Amino acid sequence: MSKVVLITGSSTGFGKLIAKKLSDFGYRVYGTCRNSKKYQKPKKYKLLSCDITNLSDLKRIVKYIIDKEKKIDILINNAGTGFTGPIEEISTESLIKTFETNLFGHMKLIQLVIPIMRKNNSGLIINITSIAAYNSIPYVGVYSSTKASLKIIGESLNMELKPFGIKVVNIAPGDYKTNAIDNRNDIKINKNSPYYNSYNSLINKWDSNMKDSRDPNEISNLIFKVINTPNPKINYIIGGFLQKISIKLRKILPEKIYQKLIMNHYKL
Repeated sequence: MSKVVLITGSSTGFGKLIAKKLSDFGYRVYGTCRNSKKYQKPKKYKLLSCDITNLSDLKRIVKYIIDKEKKIDILINNAGTGFTGPIEEISTESLIKTFETNLFGHMKLIQLVIPIMRKNNSGLIINITSIAAYNSIPYVGVYSSTKASLKIIGESLNMELKPFGIKVVNIAPGDYKTNAIDNRNDIKINKNSPYYNSYNSLINKWDSNMKDSRDPNEISNLIFKVINTPNPKINYIIGGFLQKISIKLRKILPEKIYQKLIMNHYKL
């Protein structure tokens, strides 16, 4: 019997590629996005409307899948939003909204799916985090903290759920050619802000890196590999050489030297 997969954030980017990859290989895939009517109906999987921050929506989606399939074998927490801005100028509303989308919504969905997986004594939960979960850079502190929190929760969950045959894996992508720039929530700061020049310098550098970044199919291929690995690692880091080596450098360099390298890289 084919495995049933629930993927959040499946209308574009990583989520869409993951859904297509798995459905092409016979998995029964249910993807979610905020408004499925805005997108062409997929041929091999279902794309359902769901607001990741709305508990009623999450309950409805889980019930819909269980009514049809009687199980959920794999949950892939992919939905998320980018967010940048000087911490001094970030509103509490924006802060909460980012955590709701990138962390709290996934926690709610995990809590709904765990009893289903535990009943079957098997399951796999995959969290799409980010290399930003390992390295903080200026103006990305809030986004990084949401992804770092999801990573830590995944690690803790893996130990909590091990007695029930449920595995938890975190996948941390670096920069990839997706629509992440278009979906990112950047704070609009005025020219009088003391951060105006350095903030725009970093955003321009970051956007340039994104446009020249890697093939996002690497992520869907890795997830397919993880799903078919009997004992996958808890954390996978995937991306360009500089991004991966920066994580190792942070472990061995004094913090002040590491931060100086980061600021020089972004010309701040």
